[in-house]
Amino acid sequence: MYFPRQAEKTIARLLEQYPAIVLSGPRQSGKSTLAKKILDGLPYVSLENLDERSFAVSDPRAFLNRFTGGGVIDEIQKAPDLLSYLQSFLDEKKNAKPIILTGSAQLTLLANVSQTLSGRVAIVELLPLAYSELKSEAPKKLEEMLFEGMYPKIHKEKLSPSDWIQDYIKTYIERDVRDILKIHDLASFQRFVKMCAARAGQILNLSSLANDCGISHSSAASWLNILETTYIVHRVRPHFRNFSKRLIKSPKLYFYDTGILCFLLSIKNAEELVNHSMRGAIMENWVASEIVKSRFNLHQQNDLAFWRDSKGNEVDFIVERKGKLLPIEVKSGQTVNADYFKGLKYWRDLAGEDAGASAVLFAGDTSQSRSNIDVYGWRDMDKFLKTITL
Repeated sequence: MYFPRQAEKTIARLLEQYPAIVLSGPRQSGKSTLAKKILDGLPYVSLENLDERSFAVSDPRAFLNRFTGGGVIDEIQKAPDLLSYLQSFLDEKKNAKPIILTGSAQLTLLANVSQTLSGRVAIVELLPLAYSELKSEAPKKLEEMLFEGMYPKIHKEKLSPSDWIQDYIKTYIERDVRDILKIHDLASFQRFVKMCAARAGQILNLSSLANDCGISHSSAASWLNILETTYIVHRVRPHFRNFSKRLIKSPKLYFYDTGILCFLLSIKNAEELVNHSMRGAIMENWVASEIVKSRFNLHQQNDLAFWRDSKGNEVDFIVERKGKLLPIEVKSGQTVNADYFKGLKYWRDLAGEDAGASAVLFAGDTSQSRSNIDVYGWRDMDKFLKTITL
């Protein structure tokens, strides 16, 4: 089973402008599958293969000569020096057809690309499946979808989410963390990851997080960067407009995948999510990830933000569209009530002419419009995203 990816059209468009594309994203998000589909019939090499990696390192020019007709080089971060030779390869226009490079380590890969291939490649970040990409395979209940998460293999092969994610996290910690930061105290790092999960959807207090984990502030900052580098978490910045002089200035912490988040929170099945204390935060994480995916799939900048003042007035998310600021509230209840709109109305009064259309996305089934605020049931995520797409 192949899930059509929204990024496919974007990559095809970019390949008309660039000789190469870098497809970055977490492990198992579908990068290799997508790259091979787009460049079907062209050579494919994975640098996870030790023989291929040795070839690329020992004789990079000969290695690249196999791609004069285009092709896919998977896990390019395994041979970062190859990028320097690729620069000359692209400049001399030796590749008659495009090349797609894939990689799983965001910061290290993109830093190397920026240094050596600036202006020669386009970078597309591919996250796990968007809700709309699952289509008929999407779970029928919200709790099932949040629990299972969006990694393609779980849905393609109908795997147990708990078993697959357990192995994924174990492999991630043993491979990526060792490779990138050379962390030897893996038990402390595992505890740190779980403490991050307990803070998902909250204002990030790095000092408090470090203290609770028994590590230094610098270690907490470094380890959090590793989680971002490997596409486990992301930070949503506070939105700064002078609507209030006393605004929260720290970011909020979110996980890209709710399946991983549920696993780290020791949630055993979808039924636990019905009344779980973190239900609201988990749904908020899902909405944040869907918004970010919609941006990345279109090769657009991630402009997601939130707003909160020192008195506790808050709007979950703010996005900008056509010069207007669009406030978004996420509610995990299944019945719309007046409290859903208080934060939006308060913010709109402050924002004045800067305010655009307001939206609420909630856990119910029926979309509706109330008091100039559009209300979307969770199944109408696609309709909601269209209203905030640039």
